[in-house]
Amino acid sequence: MTEPTTIVAAQSVSTFFQGVVEEAKRARGVEATEGATCYLVELLAEFAHPNPRSGPTPDRPLTLLLDEALRAPDPADRFERLRMLGDGVLYGCGFFGDHFEARGVDTKYLLGLGTRAYLSASFLLRHGANDGANDLFAELAAKFGGFVDVVAEVADATIAMGTEDSRGLLRVYERWLKTGSERLATALTSRGVMPTRGAKGVLQ
Repeated sequence: MTEPTTIVAAQSVSTFFQGVVEEAKRARGVEATEGATCYLVELLAEFAHPNPRSGPTPDRPLTLLLDEALRAPDPADRFERLRMLGDGVLYGCGFFGDHFEARGVDTKYLLGLGTRAYLSASFLLRHGANDGANDLFAELAAKFGGFVDVVAEVADATIAMGTEDSRGLLRVYERWLKTGSERLATALTSRGVMPTRGAKGVLQ
């Protein structure tokens, strides 16, 4: 699955995402601790890398990945699998939610799966007496849907920056058709395109 955006050059990717995440939290009305915010920033920075670490792929059922993670005999390996699954579902729902929907995957199912992955990771840390990290993953689980909204807003923000050529403009419009994002609509309007849906969903 290819990320449908080109992130603008910044002094550091993390610095870029720090500002975008803070703005996305305000736009979506999501409150988060400093630890959870930093985690989202680093997660986005890592997935923005040309060779991000492996996450869930559509070729393997997510329920199977969760089951394998929960059954991993080594606690450290179990935690890492759960964390990566939670991260992958969080990022995937935010950036590629429309792709999952097109494949007939129910959004509530994905949110439940991501929540369970983080909650199980939190449980492991609780038994490891790592209370600070436990609070972080418990927060990620408790507010999973809200954090997906934040990541989706970040996706809209980064995609909206790619309107300098016709290809990027079309990409923005296609995502707007699927999400109805006000941010994307503003980006289109700023380029002289009035985003409206015709009888067949074509640009007017």
